[in-house]
Amino acid sequence: MFSLLWQVFDSPEELKVKVDTLAQLIKESEYLVVHSGAGISTSAGIPDFRGPKGVWTLEEKGESPHFDTTFEDARPSLTHMALLGLQRAGYLKYLISQNVDGLHVRSGFPRDLLSELHGNMFVEECEKCGRQYVREKVIGVMGLKPTGRHCEVKRSRGLRACRGKLISTILDWEDALPDRDLNKADDASRRADLALTLGTSLQIKPSGDLPLLTKRKGGKVAIVNLQPTKHDKHAHLRIYGYVDDVMKQLMEKLGLDMPKWEGPTVCESSTATSESPVDVKPPHAITAKNKCEEKKHIDDLITKGIEEGMEKGEYVVEYHGDLLQITDAKQREAEYAQNPATGCYMYYFQYLCKTYCVDATKETGRMGRLINHSKTGNCQTKLHDINGVPHLILVASRDIDEGEELLYDYGDRSKASIAAHPWLKY
Repeated sequence: MFSLLWQVFDSPEELKVKVDTLAQLIKESEYLVVHSGAGISTSAGIPDFRGPKGVWTLEEKGESPHFDTTFEDARPSLTHMALLGLQRAGYLKYLISQNVDGLHVRSGFPRDLLSELHGNMFVEECEKCGRQYVREKVIGVMGLKPTGRHCEVKRSRGLRACRGKLISTILDWEDALPDRDLNKADDASRRADLALTLGTSLQIKPSGDLPLLTKRKGGKVAIVNLQPTKHDKHAHLRIYGYVDDVMKQLMEKLGLDMPKWEGPTVCESSTATSESPVDVKPPHAITAKNKCEEKKHIDDLITKGIEEGMEKGEYVVEYHGDLLQITDAKQREAEYAQNPATGCYMYYFQYLCKTYCVDATKETGRMGRLINHSKTGNCQTKLHDINGVPHLILVASRDIDEGEELLYDYGDRSKASIAAHPWLKY
């Protein structure tokens, strides 16, 4: 470990060990909540507050902060995209942010799983009905002031539109935090068994004290920040490093791909279940060669082990079945529940902010549904878009030796499922 000014850095060896520990904590967690601060946006060209080039640091020197980009042109950092990947993989249950730059929302992170405690410069809200509007350009005013626009929500029975005044959502120092976001953040923090703070010194109240709610309920706190934080003494794990470096190593350790950013994307709601979210930007479609690979291995997919080794990233098999919309899937699941002997092989996943399900309950000659579970499996799920239709496949998450059993993490961390199937813990 060494220091530079008032920043502290773990050595590469220390960082690797600590990231390995963080990955294990996340795998064991049933309800992970992340608290993000300005430090996760510095690599996007937006200055933080207390770093060497931070807003408050430069103000003390009589200097002005430098922005490397405009807020409209800023791209989500690697950390923003990693958090989206953790959410889609079922690990991250809720995200609490002090940032107003809008990069979490523009990365595609579901807004119903996000509390932006200090507002969002791209969001304006109706002071009458509470409806929020996410805009492509910054709102242009702060301090909950009117933006000059009016609400367009239509009322029932032919009544006129709401027409309430729209106001900015960014707070001034004297403004109270928004009740809706603060209450959800408070509830999530109390429910969490692991609080991970990224790029924040935890100085600002009450947002900086929320991780302590997790600690008081018996959970653990992990802190990633270059500068000392207010709550370092409460941390189960303290990592000194650039958040992008930490999150890159973490995603690799968890065997997760980094979602690709393809322009501002707003996802209002996530209805994906914990057992199913997967990455939604696959590198290529299933080819005829892939189908031959599936046929070659199909007889030895279960417990016997594969006859030939496989390289990381190699296609294994498709999780084959009926592709259903969420409504039809839930109806089928209810029908299967009436006859326990039927079994149920339902795999839910989110694709372009919609929830789908592959129903593999019907017997077929394809063995994707019969690969066993392990939290440290050698396979992982991916989505491949073929002519606009998502296909769920399994690929090798690492090199697999001849004779190994194929395994992947089902991702179901719910207490009800673990109570019914204790093997999901392992």
